[in-house]
Amino acid sequence: MADDFCFFSKDSFIIKPPKASPMMLRMVVLIFAMVCGVYICSIGLKQIGVHSSGRIVSVHVVEKPCEATDIEPSEKPYVHFPKPKTFSREECACNPVRNFAILSTQRSGSGWFETLLNSHMNISSNGEIFSVKVRKSNVSTILDTLDKLYNLDFFTSASKNECTAAVGLKWMLNQGLMQNHEQIVEYFKTRGVSAIFLFRRNLLRRMISMLANSYDQSAKLVNGTHKSHVHSPKEAEMLASYKPTINTTLLIPNLKQVDNMAIKAVQYFNSTRHIILFYEDIIKNQTILNDVQDFLKVPRRDLHSRQVKIHKGTLSSQVENWVDVEKTLKGTPYESFLRADYKI
Repeated sequence: MADDFCFFSKDSFIIKPPKASPMMLRMVVLIFAMVCGVYICSIGLKQIGVHSSGRIVSVHVVEKPCEATDIEPSEKPYVHFPKPKTFSREECACNPVRNFAILSTQRSGSGWFETLLNSHMNISSNGEIFSVKVRKSNVSTILDTLDKLYNLDFFTSASKNECTAAVGLKWMLNQGLMQNHEQIVEYFKTRGVSAIFLFRRNLLRRMISMLANSYDQSAKLVNGTHKSHVHSPKEAEMLASYKPTINTTLLIPNLKQVDNMAIKAVQYFNSTRHIILFYEDIIKNQTILNDVQDFLKVPRRDLHSRQVKIHKGTLSSQVENWVDVEKTLKGTPYESFLRADYKI
């Protein structure tokens, strides 16, 4: 076994390979990482350059449409979510809005009735907008005006804008309504517009008011200013001082004409959602205003108006030729107009 051992002499030596420095290895890894990073960045920049030279892709955020929740299916056609072009409804964007139109005749209490509605914080009734000739020149301008109104882009002092829950107007039957009733009825059905008919039972009282208002347009009894409606008892007394003389020859034909026009209007719009009101009924029982608020689906509120009634006395004290009027109407279907129908 001794022969199996091999001894090195003391002059012999073994050369060991030098150990790699840890610092050197770290530097190599760092350089490699930097090279890779530069390469990756260069590729990314090239890709961005290719996309930027092409068509820019825009990202559109799709808004979730508003929904009519907790509303009966039969009511959904009358619920709308307008998107005005002139302002943002902001937090009220998904508050439902109902469209309406007050259909009436001049001097039937529609101005007073509208002020009552506008005292409600969520109702905007924008007045007699079709008294302006250009807006009722043809059916196209009428429908365009209605579109603007029901989209909340028609501004008046009554506009509640963002949080409106019911929006409408006051529309006299002789302001293009009857002449274009077929197209307007179709529009009401398509746009879910509800009609509020407001008439006066006593057409003789209406005639007296018409004649007095016509006279004041030239006489301007209140401080040299024409007033269709007043807000003080003193002003009302000034206007009531005028007693018109009624043409008894045309009295019955005129009463019949107005009566027939109201009947036709109801017939024309009978297929639309509607309610029929009378001025005298509201005067005697203002709880009817709760029915109107229920009809418009708005919260019930106490409605009020600053307007003061002009003609308060007996009919006989309001007409210059009362005896002739009395003789003309006695024995006719309009005889009941001679009697008092309400008291203020």
